Amino acid sequence: MTSLSGRGCARGIAVGILLAAAVLDVIIVGAEGYSLWPPLVVFLAGLAAVLWPAGRRPSWLTPQVRTAVPAVLSALETLYRVLADQTVAFGPGEVLLLLCLLFIAVRHCPRPWAVVCGTLAGGALLVLPARYAHSLTQDEPLAYVVVGLLLVGLVAGLAGYLRSLDYRRTVAVAETRREERLAIAADLHDFVAHHVTGILVQTQVARMMADGRPGELDPVLAGIERAATEALASMRRTVGVLRDTGPEAADRRPVGDLAGIAELADRFGVPGQRVTLDRDPAVHDDLPHEVQAAAFRVVQEALTNVRRHAADAAEVTVALRRDGDRLTVTVTDDGRGGTRLPDAAHGGGFGLVGLKERVTALGGELWAGPRAGDGWEVRAEFPAEPGGRVR
Repeated sequence: MTSLSGRGCARGIAVGILLAAAVLDVIIVGAEGYSLWPPLVVFLAGLAAVLWPAGRRPSWLTPQVRTAVPAVLSALETLYRVLADQTVAFGPGEVLLLLCLLFIAVRHCPRPWAVVCGTLAGGALLVLPARYAHSLTQDEPLAYVVVGLLLVGLVAGLAGYLRSLDYRRTVAVAETRREERLAIAADLHDFVAHHVTGILVQTQVARMMADGRPGELDPVLAGIERAATEALASMRRTVGVLRDTGPEAADRRPVGDLAGIAELADRFGVPGQRVTLDRDPAVHDDLPHEVQAAAFRVVQEALTNVRRHAADAAEVTVALRRDGDRLTVTVTDDGRGGTRLPDAAHGGGFGLVGLKERVTALGGELWAGPRAGDGWEVRAEFPAEPGGRVR
């Protein structure tokens, strides 16, 4: 509140100075006995361009119009005074007004127009001395032109610097939004695709068991119900992240930990398929949450790919190893690539791409490829502490 009131006070002072200077200019012209309508037209157009509230400006009052029209009117007044042979002293009001227009042109006009409108405003300012000297080559008006050039350079430089800050801020916001979209897409892929793939596999198993072993359907149907419930919960969590704009949203931790890996292994298997978790006792639960979450995502994506591409695998092994300051996560299977899923459910390789980005962000490395003989292996190795590097 204090900052806003301070800005409002400073703006009020600036507006007051500009209006007082404009009134002084009109008084100067009137005292010399010349017509007042030219400066009044210039100031009405210029003050409207500078002071019109942004939220109430009509759509046609673009930065180009706001800066070019008053600058052209000022230059026309100078031409009128010269042609009418009227020696009129120019006051500070029009100088301040043209500097404001120059600032607006350089900072807010679209790139092609910024140069044009800035040149018009700066040029109108530099020819002001011609109103009383009818020449810009004499010593006194030439001195005014030099001072004007310095003012034009300072104002244009400041406006250009602020414009560059605006551009950098826009790029940073766009990049942040892009990263957020990628993170949300990764969450949708990692969690929802995992559960939905499980639903597909278990549904196919249930269809095969319906004819020959109907009495064994209950565990499979329970697994389908559990996977569907978890998929809906993941969707609700992702939507909650999208809707949550409070300060706690920025501090939301990644989902998943080492305990979640054990649950993944327990819930993964289908009849005829066994998942074994081989966890080194040196892998403790006190690892940083970012590291645990990354390990969870590696296992989750690898198991999802087993369902998609190696449904014939009989043995799947999840191994967690700690070697000094390094954590190694390995998921292997003995499948030969047999799958009963429809082509549309196979995925497009986005999971491994996102997984590699997640692992490398922690300073780690990811490998995925066939094993010697049958099967496939996914292995991730990264520092057990965030900020470290893999040797």
